Amino acid sequence: MRGQNISDQLERNGFALVEDLLDQEALAQAAEALEEFNSGPSANRRGGSAYGVRDLLAAIPRLAYLADHLGVRRVVRAITGDGARVVRSIFFDKTPDANWRVAWHQDLTIAAREKLQIEGFTAWSVKAGVPHVQPPTRVLENILTVRIHLDDTDASNGALKVIPGSHCYGRLDESSMRALIDSAEPTICNVARGGVLLMRPLLLHASSAGTNPAHRRVIHLEFSAQSLPGGLEWAR
Repeated sequence: MRGQNISDQLERNGFALVEDLLDQEALAQAAEALEEFNSGPSANRRGGSAYGVRDLLAAIPRLAYLADHLGVRRVVRAITGDGARVVRSIFFDKTPDANWRVAWHQDLTIAAREKLQIEGFTAWSVKAGVPHVQPPTRVLENILTVRIHLDDTDASNGALKVIPGSHCYGRLDESSMRALIDSAEPTICNVARGGVLLMRPLLLHASSAGTNPAHRRVIHLEFSAQSLPGGLEWAR
């Protein structure tokens, strides 16, 4: 898939799929690093496996190479231009022991280095020891989410579903969100192992519990090339 096609799809739909972006060696390294993490003490553990890790690249530094993977960098550069870096990283998994559903929502928070009172930055919270805040819409509109899939993902194991084009409406209140969900046909994002789902944070998305849950390991990286105002800094 060419860079311009990806850009066009992101602008129009709020998401795009790039197949076979990661090679087998990169996938094997990621799986090995996660297994090593699972063998030690970790948060959010069920059935012997970590099902969610915030601030992933700090928790598992061995995974930092994914942000600099040639394929990932090529795609990110095509969308954001030069200078983008990872500003938030999360790991998700769904297993028979951790087979949850996620309601429809937009990703409205960013991770910051420290809490500062700046106009337009609201709803401060702390997640896994890291300050989070809801920034102005313009900040969210310039973030590119890269979801790296370590397993084949479809409806049977809780693939992401999205409302195409919903990112175009900005930050949605509850009634506007419900109206869009009721009037649109969701798209299930089937992604094969090694594929990457690109999306904008303001895209409405959700996931169901898997009907045949197995591993659904996703490494979620958010990239941005912008600086934050008033001395506020990204957490990473």
